[in-house]
Parts: sequence; structure tokens; C-alpha cells
Amino acid sequence: MITVYTGNGKGKTTSALSEALLALSENKKVVMIQLLKGSTYSGELTALYRLGIPLVQFGIGCRWSSMIRSGLKHCTNCGECFRANRDPETALLLMQKALDYLHEIVRNREFDVIILDEISHALNYGFLPSEKLLQLLRENDKIHWILTGRNMPLELLTTADSWSELREAKHPFRQGMPSRRGIEY
Repeated sequence: MITVYTGNGKGKTTSALSEALLALSENKKVVMIQLLKGSTYSGELTALYRLGIPLVQFGIGCRWSSMIRSGLKHCTNCGECFRANRDPETALLLMQKALDYLHEIVRNREFDVIILDEISHALNYGFLPSEKLLQLLRENDKIHWILTGRNMPLELLTTADSWSELREAKHPFRQGMPSRRGIEY
């Protein structure tokens, strides 16, 4: 089963985590793999740890992450970590490590549900060929795959068993309200 959450609105990762909670309630083993994202502070890091769901990040993180995590600093959305993760030299290496890890956990049949968070960025920037991902998904159809990210490539949408597009209708951030700890991050 392949589920995709895409679109420009908020809630893609949250939707994936909702499915993870349901799977966990049935004693299914779940892992979340975040691609081109690393060591930033987000509530999901803490929540997944508390729930016993591993979160493996393949990406460059924020240099302020420890201060943000402790509440001493607020993320300013400077974009430094996002730019670092778009550097082809770094991103290609990170994606190869992510693929190696994915092949290992699939071969060992460690998880029933695998969330590939922000996979669309790796595909859209050419850091991961769609064919490689599609082959992995097709060869391992006993796993429930959940893919998230903006602008999911068409070949993934047409392959998916289920996909949802989230769009922003209204958000407090657009009204000048800063992101809130425990709500948006």
C-alpha cells in the first residue's frame, strides 16, 4: 500500500503521523525517515521518541537547534538548513546513505509502516531517481509506505493507492502570528 500526502498546505507530516498512530495501536512497527532534513527542533521528534517510533534523519540541521530545542531561541525561518540540504554534493551523499538504510531495514523486514517524509524534494531536485524509489516500493508491497512532500512527482501520484493534496485556505502565520511551539512545530 502506498499513501501520498502532498500539496502546499500544512499537515502532510501530521497526516502521516496520524496513520502511524493507528498502526501503532495495532502493534505494527513504524519508522519515520526524514530526507534532507536534520537535527532541527520539531515536536514530532519528541513525540515519536516518547511513542517508541524511530525517527531517522538524513540531512543537515540547524546550527541553533539545541537552543531552539531548549526554548532559548525561536526558529527565524532563515532557511540556512534548507539551503545546505539542497547542495548537490551533500544531498547526493545523504540520499545514498538513506537508500542504503532503507534497503537494510526492508531486507531485514524490520517495519510494517515506513514514512518517507519530504521525499518529494529529493525526487524533484534530482537527488533520487524516481525509478529507484518506484522499484523499491513495488518490490516491497507488503510494507505500508507513506510519502510526504510538496509537488509530489506525477509518477508517484499515479502509482499511489491513496493520495491527498493539502492546500492552505487560512493560516495564522499569514496573519503575522509566529509559529507556536507544540502547535506548528
